Amino acid sequence: MADGAQQRALNTAFAPPPPLWKHFTTENLKKLGDIKKEASKDDNGRPQKKDWSPAELRSLKVPPELRFLLPPEIPSEQYSVFGEVQNLLTDLPSLEEQGITQLYPSLPKSDPNGAAASQSAQPLNHAYYLMKISKSLLLNFLEFVGILSVAPDQFEPKIEDIRNLFINAHHLLNLYRPHQARESLILMMEEQLRRTKEEIEQMDKLKEELITVLDQLAAEGADVESTIRSSIEDGKDAARTEEESTEDDQLIWDLLDGKLDG
Repeated sequence: MADGAQQRALNTAFAPPPPLWKHFTTENLKKLGDIKKEASKDDNGRPQKKDWSPAELRSLKVPPELRFLLPPEIPSEQYSVFGEVQNLLTDLPSLEEQGITQLYPSLPKSDPNGAAASQSAQPLNHAYYLMKISKSLLLNFLEFVGILSVAPDQFEPKIEDIRNLFINAHHLLNLYRPHQARESLILMMEEQLRRTKEEIEQMDKLKEELITVLDQLAAEGADVESTIRSSIEDGKDAARTEEESTEDDQLIWDLLDGKLDG
């Protein structure tokens, strides 16, 4: 009864913290610090400064109440969050492993290196079998309605068939997720590349316009290089007023403003 109440508490949306938090007291932390200080002493009994790794901390001999203060091992297969078991493995288990009837061919086996076991094996046609399952669902639903109208007490086998069809369709869609993730990543990279090319094209276009303006100024006899250099140097100290600008400066900025605004 107590186990059932604890399980319900763990599965709530706002589950309480695990009871191990009660061990994180100032007294226990001080005890753990003393143990670490004692374990870090050299052969002459002098304490040494040491950076403890999680594995080294777990190897320390500590009382049971201090064991919760040590970092746990990194889970390799699964872990529990608020009573819900989460899997770290990315491989999707087959329906046969889950005890469910599979209505489509199994995928070709792969070795640990990821190579297909048989080069002649054809890839699974997800769309074809999803279409077949969808048609079977419509047929089974019509049969289910017919059973309810004739013998309502015999509906359970047909419900199980429909349930199995839905599970197979859902599993097929999940098998397609890695391909969907790859295609989504490709689209994201293509979009990023497109935006980068557009920015480069805009910069090249602005560069050409600026070169045209500078060539035009040079053709009119303005000392472009010295004017730009002096404008940059003067701008580091303070903004120059309109009265202080030379005739060449004003001509350059007027042409540039007209190009950029246009």
